[in-house]
Amino acid sequence: MLTHFHPKFSIITVTYNAAAVIEDTLQSVITQTYKNIEYIIVDGASTDRTMEIIGRYRKHIHTVVSEPDRGLYDAMNKGIRLATGDYVCFLNAGDELHEDDTLQLIVHSLTGLAGLPDVIYGRTAIVDEEGHFLRMRRLEPPENLTWHSFRQGMLVCHQAFFARRDHAVPYDLRYRFSADFDWCIRVMKQSAVLHNTRLTLIDYLNEGMTTRNHRASLTERFRIMCRHYGYVQTALLHLKFALRLLYKK
Repeated sequence: MLTHFHPKFSIITVTYNAAAVIEDTLQSVITQTYKNIEYIIVDGASTDRTMEIIGRYRKHIHTVVSEPDRGLYDAMNKGIRLATGDYVCFLNAGDELHEDDTLQLIVHSLTGLAGLPDVIYGRTAIVDEEGHFLRMRRLEPPENLTWHSFRQGMLVCHQAFFARRDHAVPYDLRYRFSADFDWCIRVMKQSAVLHNTRLTLIDYLNEGMTTRNHRASLTERFRIMCRHYGYVQTALLHLKFALRLLYKK
């Protein structure tokens, strides 16, 4: 007899002066055909029209907080503390769930499993500000994801990485740009079952904080990799990446 699950998804959107992009994100959540959703907005005391737009959809949102914070990852930690679902998913302002039935398809992909997996993951499409498809994300999720996989980079986009709430450790605020990379590794370290949906889960807006601060982000990622995989192995991997780039040129 097949097992059918009905998990609750806590979808967390962190915002700050996101009036230009927040509405598409809101609509992508509230139009989901799967309804066992807890939608949480954590706003950093926006001074533009962000809260006005959120207010139009207030009846569809479980929790809204708007107050100063210490940055993106501090706000995400607030979201974790507010969540009550089986899974937490961080959908940044400007990003969207890929289709209206994305969560329903995720749940269908769980049919037949012995229990709810610790991590659910999938693919990511890159879109422009109009929501038009540009390309699939360059780094593709491996068939069988483990915490060792991220030695090759962040193979799964943070937004396409759904973690069991009881595995959702706090973000390390020592990292300003790449705490999500560290967070995913730490979640995976304590996870036994990681489920590949083989679905495109997220439409990711082509510009983000990490993109705008690319060099600082890479420096942080090197430190994070050293922390989890060791300095020597990390240095050798980066040497290999550099030689590969030189060879391609």
